[in-house]
Amino acid sequence: MSSTASSNSHADVDCENITPYGEENRPKSQQVEAMFDNIAPAYDFMNRAMSFGLHRLWLRSCLKRIRRKSPEQPWLDVATGTADVAISLARLDPAAKITGIDLSEGMLMLGRRKVSEAGLSDRVELLKADCLSLPFADNSMGLVTVAYGVRNFQHLDKGLSEMARVLKPGGMLAIIELSTPTSPLVKPLYDIYTRHIIPFMGRMVSKDVRAYSYLPESIAAVPQGRDMTRLIESVGLTDADHHPMTFGTCTVYTAFKKS
Repeated sequence: MSSTASSNSHADVDCENITPYGEENRPKSQQVEAMFDNIAPAYDFMNRAMSFGLHRLWLRSCLKRIRRKSPEQPWLDVATGTADVAISLARLDPAAKITGIDLSEGMLMLGRRKVSEAGLSDRVELLKADCLSLPFADNSMGLVTVAYGVRNFQHLDKGLSEMARVLKPGGMLAIIELSTPTSPLVKPLYDIYTRHIIPFMGRMVSKDVRAYSYLPESIAAVPQGRDMTRLIESVGLTDADHHPMTFGTCTVYTAFKKS
């Protein structure tokens, strides 16, 4: 159910300036690519551990919303990573053709292996590409998804504009993104967990000192709730809505392109 409560505003914080390694002379996109190449071997394990397995629940919630709308084919998964969403989309519709794109070849290598093991290589294709310059024609995709990726975009409005561009008229955008709870009971525990425990776990498992410190910083900086829906609608999409889950620690956003 959509939240009608006012969200915590992050619109005044520029998430584009929050970078994995804080290197002013290297674009955010290059730092994000390097970070995901570094953490690729530990990525799936850390997702399960950090979310206590709730990432599966969040994905199921998103898939239910997609199923209800039955978007036209083909489908595109942006920032596909190790292809969990792309594989789930293929299973959602046995006739679906899905393309997944990502900056990180390290993540894509793992994703291609998972796609092959799932027996979906004929329906799921993974490509190295930049979300700010999608290699697809205007009005060519019935559905565009992105899970845990928009806060990593070097230019958020440009990434959203590109996804809107490739959507067919009537097409659906579905975003899953981590968010900051606003409850005074939950937020202190959330802050301790994300700012101290997760970075410690990340350093132990992935050996990347900065990657899992960047995570809470980027979550705090990305527009959330109504700030995000307003940004989505500013690129020409309509009926943008947000659906907070698990005390507001994750949010599903949906929007549509005018027919």
